[in-house]
Amino acid sequence: MTESDVPSHHGVEAHPEGEHRNETMRLLFERGSCRSFSDREIPPDVLRAILEAGTHAPTGGNLQPYSIMKIHDDGKRRRLADLCGQSCIGEAPVNLIFCIDLHRLERWARLEVAPFTAASSFRHFWVSFQDTVICAQNICTAADSVGVGSVYIGSVLEIFREIRDMLRLPKGVFPVVLLCLGYPKAKVLPRKKLGVDVVVHDEWYHELDDQALLDAFNKKYTGPDSRRVEITDDRLSTIESVCREVHGEEFAKMCIERVKKNGYISPVQRYFGLHYRADVMPRGNEDYMRLMEEFGFHWFKEYHPDKN
Repeated sequence: MTESDVPSHHGVEAHPEGEHRNETMRLLFERGSCRSFSDREIPPDVLRAILEAGTHAPTGGNLQPYSIMKIHDDGKRRRLADLCGQSCIGEAPVNLIFCIDLHRLERWARLEVAPFTAASSFRHFWVSFQDTVICAQNICTAADSVGVGSVYIGSVLEIFREIRDMLRLPKGVFPVVLLCLGYPKAKVLPRKKLGVDVVVHDEWYHELDDQALLDAFNKKYTGPDSRRVEITDDRLSTIESVCREVHGEEFAKMCIERVKKNGYISPVQRYFGLHYRADVMPRGNEDYMRLMEEFGFHWFKEYHPDKN
């Protein structure tokens, strides 16, 4: 098994069966991420309707603290694909980058002579982040409803400065997520998910016992296209190194023993030992805080009024 043969980390394909209560429920249950787009363009009126669905998403105080950067240009799409390392970005006819936008609100406040400190407020940042993602999901569902496929790309967080420069973002505008839109080349299947009995808690948080928790994840990651990864010397060495770095020598030994006992690398070992590496992901936290400041956000610092 080569690296290109490693099963997708996106999960096991689900094959929906049975009836749904209505068309909206069917769309939500059967939605899947599209990573292979046809050359067919999205008609302007269809795209306009999809985007308008986003502007009708719920938002705190009805302030709509977001902007959507719509990218058709082939050069920009290819550039984003290269920067993010995901070819589907360049193949999709439309890229949408959803941004928190406090710049527009600040200008409105200034023009109307109103006080404004949203860029210095964690509360505003937190709600604005939620509003931006809710808008994106409205658009995702609207696209599904007219046969347009979509996929979220979170790796824009690795190229914040490049996006800022490419799209000429002013201070107070911060990229959150990219959504690729286009007609799928083939039918897209959803992925297995943890069920209601696992993720919904009645009235307070309920812990599943260990076996029930393992059974839930095993059910999610078991199927014809199992997510188990074949053991190789390189993969074993990487996982051992990651475990040693974050949890010490004894834990590293236990992990390798478990891998060898199982005869494969399990999905969770693959996620945090090989893909979203536990030794790499926490790095750079201070750099991200500096980035926030570069983009005009100061909510992580003590607020001092500017009375000048």
